[in-house]
Amino acid sequence: MYRIPILRMGRTLLVTIQIDMEDQTAMALQNDLAEQIVKTGARGVLIDISALEIVDSFVGRMLAGISSIGKILDATTVVVGMQPAVAITLVELGLSLDGVKTALNVSKGMALLEAAAQGDSFVT
Repeated sequence: MYRIPILRMGRTLLVTIQIDMEDQTAMALQNDLAEQIVKTGARGVLIDISALEIVDSFVGRMLAGISSIGKILDATTVVVGMQPAVAITLVELGLSLDGVKTALNVSKGMALLEAAAQGDSFVT
């Protein structure tokens, strides 16, 4: 099974998903991120999905799950780089990704995480 690398940059964990994920890979990522948030004390998680052309309902739920787990562990999660076709597919599947913060690109996502770290409110 392929494991997606998780990089640490200060108090933020960075994940770039560059492959279409199978269910096992998605579950492993969710578990690995939860462990790394606790281990590193990360306050932010940035997930870049710009390379994904397809996101099915399972992966959509997994992204929402990561966001919820992060929130419980005191880390803000931002998903960046969503392709228009992916956004359309998620809406068509009825997945609103409640609670998942999104940004168009990595720099905007990092700005959201920095604002959260300073206690500012999010504007999405």
